[in-house]
Amino acid sequence: MNTVTAGSALRIMREKLGLTMRDVETASERIARKRGNEEYFVPISRLSDVETKGVTPSIYRLYSLAVIYRTTFQDMLQLYGVEFNFGVSDLETSTPPKSHLSKALGSAPAAQIPVRMDPSFDPRRTMNFGRMVEEWGTVPLAYLEQLAKTGFTYGYIGSQDLTMYPILPPGSFIQVDESRSRVIEGGWRSEYERPIYFVETREDHVCCWCTLAREVIILQPHPLSPVAPRVLAYPQDAEVIGQVVGVAMKLGEWRAVSDSVPAPKERTALN
Repeated sequence: MNTVTAGSALRIMREKLGLTMRDVETASERIARKRGNEEYFVPISRLSDVETKGVTPSIYRLYSLAVIYRTTFQDMLQLYGVEFNFGVSDLETSTPPKSHLSKALGSAPAAQIPVRMDPSFDPRRTMNFGRMVEEWGTVPLAYLEQLAKTGFTYGYIGSQDLTMYPILPPGSFIQVDESRSRVIEGGWRSEYERPIYFVETREDHVCCWCTLAREVIILQPHPLSPVAPRVLAYPQDAEVIGQVVGVAMKLGEWRAVSDSVPAPKERTALN
């Protein structure tokens, strides 16, 4: 809501309570005197500007108006388009260089997460998680607001899928950027910088490193994984859905869904 509309809304609130501008000025003077701060005082001339000229009141005067109009400070902020609860997407605009304890989302009440899955959902297999959700519901898990972003899909690493172990342990949830579906060759300094792709084959889904060679794609597992590389016709037998850009996992608990890790197989390195 813009400030002009907000001013009109404030005028309507005042008139519904039968208050004149003089009443508001007098009440705000009492609040200012009680708090020992003249910033809480709302003179008639300033209230008129707020209601008719789109002038935005200070936080102190907005507080006084909230008290006088018997509403909450949160409702007053919302009149001016300020949401009381922080959004995850807003937090992304600032990236502090130091790790810290964040209280920004402590008051966020809810987020949309899956509440009913497709009956065919099998936690042992890696799959496109977004296609398995039949119904979303509201629960108090604010950080999952990220799932509402467009341009991303979400995958689940099956409990029996060790392709990218130990980087992506079984039971992990991944965020996939569908705009990054082109396989990049080289340019990384370590295995942690090498792009991981979410690939759909004719039989299953898989998270892996990828290498393109002529008309085939090589699905490469992590060197510590017991899974062997796969060579498939490209793009006939494999579609790169996108690049993995986020992951959520439980540390130290994934073995609950995979009792043991087979020893890595010996194999020659791929060029």
